[in-house]
Amino acid sequence: MAINKPHGLLVHRSPIAQEATEFAVQLLRNQLGQRVYPVHRLDRKTGGVLLFALNESTNSALQVLFATGQVHKKYLAVVRGYMPDTFEIDYPLRREDGTLQESFTAGKTLARTEVPMASGQHATSRYSLVELCPTTGRMHQLRKHLAHVFHPIIGDRPHGCNKQNKFFKEYFGMTTMLLHARELRFVPPGSQQEVLIDAPVQAEFRRMQEVLELN
Repeated sequence: MAINKPHGLLVHRSPIAQEATEFAVQLLRNQLGQRVYPVHRLDRKTGGVLLFALNESTNSALQVLFATGQVHKKYLAVVRGYMPDTFEIDYPLRREDGTLQESFTAGKTLARTEVPMASGQHATSRYSLVELCPTTGRMHQLRKHLAHVFHPIIGDRPHGCNKQNKFFKEYFGMTTMLLHARELRFVPPGSQQEVLIDAPVQAEFRRMQEVLELN
């Protein structure tokens, strides 16, 4: 079972967000009338395709596919500045226990825009709509990788640009993060046929694309 998770919805209960009262796991469980198993994770502020298994054996098999790189993922993001036509970010990320993990993200730029709004010492502001394909699944990988190359995702906290986030909140009333899990592609356990799940961007992401002319 796959859903197009809204921005701002937690996958499951978390001690770091005790104020939250709705969770994807509980909502889907109540809709289907049975237990569900989230196969992978999306950040609270990230929207897009989220995959669930309906029994423990399928959950275990799908988690192996994710862990061994057999699930191909695509994300969309709006970032600060002009990104190259194609790019690779090969930058290890540190876990909470201090361990460094190899982390790799490939991407391409789908659209660029320059809007007549001052940003710091610049008279205009530049943004890019990018497609991101991570081959590893580290915590906050895309957010950290884009910040590392000085093209932070708009609306990201704490890895993004506070000035840009404040600007988008004050001028556009935007409080989400412009990161969307667009696509999952994989061969399910016991099948020979590839499955492609495509989740269209949600209303706020689409609105910002139109405002910035990043269609």
